This record gives sequence, C-alpha cells and structure tokens, in this order.
Amino acid sequence: MFRYAKEEDVDQILPTLFQIFDEMEMDIFKEYGDETMKSIIREGFFLENYRYGLNHILVNEIDGKVAAIAIGYPEKLEDTIDVPLHKIMQKHGIKEASFFTDKEAWPGEWYLDSFAVAPEFQNQGVGTKTLLEFIEVIRKRGEKILSLNVDVDNAPAQHVYKKVGFKTVGQLYIGSHLYDHMQFDLTSE
Repeated sequence: MFRYAKEEDVDQILPTLFQIFDEMEMDIFKEYGDETMKSIIREGFFLENYRYGLNHILVNEIDGKVAAIAIGYPEKLEDTIDVPLHKIMQKHGIKEASFFTDKEAWPGEWYLDSFAVAPEFQNQGVGTKTLLEFIEVIRKRGEKILSLNVDVDNAPAQHVYKKVGFKTVGQLYIGSHLYDHMQFDLTSE
C-alpha cells in the first residue's frame, strides 16, 4: 500500500533513510556521529515544514512493513525546507544551520530528495513499483517536471530511474560526490 508516512513508521523509515546518508558520506554525520544525527532527524520527522517531516514522506507498505520511502518537495521550498530543524540542531550542540548546503533542484521542478528501498525488499521490483506509484501521485498534483539526483557510481539506482523514464539532464556535486541530475516529464504519458 502506497501512502503518507505515519508516526508509527518512524522506526522503520530511519534506517532506510540512513542508507542514503551513509552513501553520501556527509561531513556533519562524521563529525557528530550517527546516533546524534538519528536523534535529530527523528525529532525532525514531526516538524510539518521540514525536508524530512512525515508530511513529505510517502511509504510503500508491504505486509505491515515499510518497504520503500520516497521523500520530496517542490524546488521553490528548497531555500527554507531545513529551517524548521535549526532549533533541534542547536539543542544537540550543532552550530551548522543545515545538513545540506548545496543546491539540489532546478527551478520549476518537484524534487525527489530521497528514495530508498529497505534491505529486505531490495531486488524484488519494489523500487520500480514504488517509483511508478510516486510518479502518479506527483503527476496528479499537477506538477510538470519531477527531478532527482543519483550518484554517478550508483549503477543499480540509475538503471531503475532510466527504466521508468528519467533522463539525465546534467551533473552537480552534493558534498564531495558527483551526481547525475535526472528529470521525468510528468506531462507525457
């Protein structure tokens, strides 16, 4: 079942989301440690206008388990999407205003910030099915362009994105990693 995340999903969402953070090798996570960062993001799940707030997370639930997550927002929110977390970060002794400093989305896009499949559901077609369902949700909102960034070295993810119709339109760095910027035209069937 593809649906918005609920409070009771938090313990299943967190490790799936951290698969992405681990791959990104972000300095702030290295400096403060995964446990501190997990505490901060866990608190952030309950902030309405935060990047990883539950209202921005869709999940694919299979047999009562969160099998996949899709997290996103319109590009026009990118400059303010992390502001709600600032007080929580300060409470934990982190002076940085955000985990993210690089611009990730292009003007006019609806940005798929994070997409991951829980380990026990990988290589079973769950990622493709979830992505197709996610595309339909965003299309029904009237959005025109869906975008995402995928590490140039992540061939399995690139394969899934290309298979459903994403096209590489450029490249950018997020942190120290080079990413392909991909778009899906939501106006075509």
